[in-house]
Amino acid sequence: MSEEAPSYRAELVGVFGHPVAENPTIIMQEEGFKALGLNWRYLTIEVRPEQLADAIRGLRAFNMAGINLTIPHKVAVLPFLDDLSPEAELVGAVNTVVREGDRLVGHNTDGKGFVRSVREEAGVDPRGKHIVLLGAGGAARAISVEMALAGAGHITIVNRTPERGQDLVRLLRAKTPAGAEFAPWRGKYVVPAGADILVNATSLGLYPNVKSAPLVALGSIRPDLLVCDVIPNPPHTAFLRTAEARGARTLDGLGMLVTQSAIAFEMWTGHEAPVAVMRQALEKVFGTP
Repeated sequence: MSEEAPSYRAELVGVFGHPVAENPTIIMQEEGFKALGLNWRYLTIEVRPEQLADAIRGLRAFNMAGINLTIPHKVAVLPFLDDLSPEAELVGAVNTVVREGDRLVGHNTDGKGFVRSVREEAGVDPRGKHIVLLGAGGAARAISVEMALAGAGHITIVNRTPERGQDLVRLLRAKTPAGAEFAPWRGKYVVPAGADILVNATSLGLYPNVKSAPLVALGSIRPDLLVCDVIPNPPHTAFLRTAEARGARTLDGLGMLVTQSAIAFEMWTGHEAPVAVMRQALEKVFGTP
């Protein structure tokens, strides 16, 4: 009986973005593949907006197992896919594409990653909780939808542009079981006394603007409040440091980044992601303990 011929073909996944050079996902995914002995490769690919259609055709031609999408492609990719998961359809954006036979199916793992991080790292069940989200952009849409589907009791969307915030509230009221309201953001926002979880879903504090932080009345940050930031770089943002000084529990953006990447890993490979290995790899990059 002859031995099976060796295969030198690796399964390919990656990320399309512009700019994309500073995206650290490759570090996590490659370490995850290595830990499980999988012959997979993660490619970080610069794709300008006008090149996206060709890039998706290339993905199909190369028989890639899937792709991540980052700025500015999360919405623009929708017309080039064969189907969307219910959550991606609700959010209106895709950050992970999975090949199913000849079909490309779009998913959004951002919100799922955040919910898993809240449950597993912070030890908090969103069910019945009052969630306050600062911002109404892509991250806020994904997080609010997934928190609502996870059983959140009430969601407050705080945004400086009323139209965008009210649009998200209408979506949550129409498509999810959670109660939702819009709160205008004028000056320093006062966190409601009944809030359980406060989330910075804006880009304030993202490198290199590490000293910036959302304007929140310090007196309204309580010790029983869980304060979260979606920003992974730097993980320990000025906003979180301020919350900690007020005695609040905090959750950094590394958890969301790692868990959303782990969900994509599992969708692509069919294997349980080595989350601890992936987080350790990311912490090494950012120089965090």
